Amino acid sequence: ARDAQVFGDVPSLLESGELDAVIICTPTLFHFEQVQACRRRGLHVLCEKPLADTRERILGLIEESRRGGPVLSVSYQRRFDPIYRTLRREVLSGRWGPVRSVTTHNSERWQQTIAGTWRDDPRLNPGGFLGDAGSHKIDMLFFVTGLRPLEVFAHSDARGSHVEIVTTVSGLLTGGVALSMNFVGNAQHWREDFHIHSAEADLMIREGSLSIGRDNRVEPLTNLELGSSPDAAFLDILTAGAPNEASAECALPVFDFTQAVAQSART
Repeated sequence: ARDAQVFGDVPSLLESGELDAVIICTPTLFHFEQVQACRRRGLHVLCEKPLADTRERILGLIEESRRGGPVLSVSYQRRFDPIYRTLRREVLSGRWGPVRSVTTHNSERWQQTIAGTWRDDPRLNPGGFLGDAGSHKIDMLFFVTGLRPLEVFAHSDARGSHVEIVTTVSGLLTGGVALSMNFVGNAQHWREDFHIHSAEADLMIREGSLSIGRDNRVEPLTNLELGSSPDAAFLDILTAGAPNEASAECALPVFDFTQAVAQSART
């Protein structure tokens, strides 16, 4: 808005006394202190991903939010996307049998946009493309399947940047489910594929559409769940008492997985 107030620092903003809630969109390194400062002022917080830059800080925010106080949500928008919500419904229903393998692909023209920005600084953006844009796909892995990782083997390449740009992951999930993930941060187009291969059907998100494969036929999957957005869902929590579907707890498995991938790639 043209008449929006602009502040030079966070303390000045918080001292304005005209706030009910905040959305934090700063670099990852600053999230922890800013989330704490806002919640201690009694402000509800919607924080961009990742929630914080270390495991200890994420655990601290989780523990604080569990004790009550203002709402704390993480801006994982795919949790509110109709096709991902429908995919989750179908997988967790069990009607297609147990999950056998998960394959994902995430490509974006990302490296071409980060030179000279905080995203090309490993201190401000740990994990590079995987930890930033790729964290949404990691969150979806857990949100959709309800599974957890047991082991990962990974390779990363900075491709001339200061942070990781391309990462490939091979892993094993609970229940012996095979995992393959591909993150290409220097592609020439945006693409996101997510395939769940179950005993009785293949459930696939490709080119923004949800399909089901059975008997060597692929058909659109209809009857989609209703969708929303992190902002609208955040307001629904505050004004209508809706459940917090992206609470602080969801940040920890994403962080742990990202760190495991990074460690594997380094060694």
